[in-house]
Amino acid sequence: MRNLIAVAAVSGSLFFGVAGVVGTAGGAGASVPAATTPATPTPAVTPATHATRCAKAEKVATRIQAREAKAAAWLPKAEVREAKATAAGHTKVETRISTRIARVQKLEAKGNTLLAKIAARCGSATSTS
Repeated sequence: MRNLIAVAAVSGSLFFGVAGVVGTAGGAGASVPAATTPATPTPAVTPATHATRCAKAEKVATRIQAREAKAAAWLPKAEVREAKATAAGHTKVETRISTRIARVQKLEAKGNTLLAKIAARCGSATSTS
């Protein structure tokens, strides 16, 4: 019964959605030009706003550096576990460990990119490792 109601709801929404597009487009095959909205100018960044944003960015940079330090300690241990699993013929375990290693390395790269952006915008002394 639930499946019947769900199918009816989906097919009805698809039907009325297509009918609405055809009805507003002036017929099948007619194209409607996209409505353009005037772009609102972005407000100028005041020195106070910049300082606030940089203060928040410094907190984020501190967290990123702490996580990178943990990752730097974890990676060698994980690589040893991966080598042991490979030597023992445990391919599933080795695959899981290598997936985790790849994820951590990708997150490190993202963290370094973010630290570089923070340093460029705020002129901070955060080091990219």
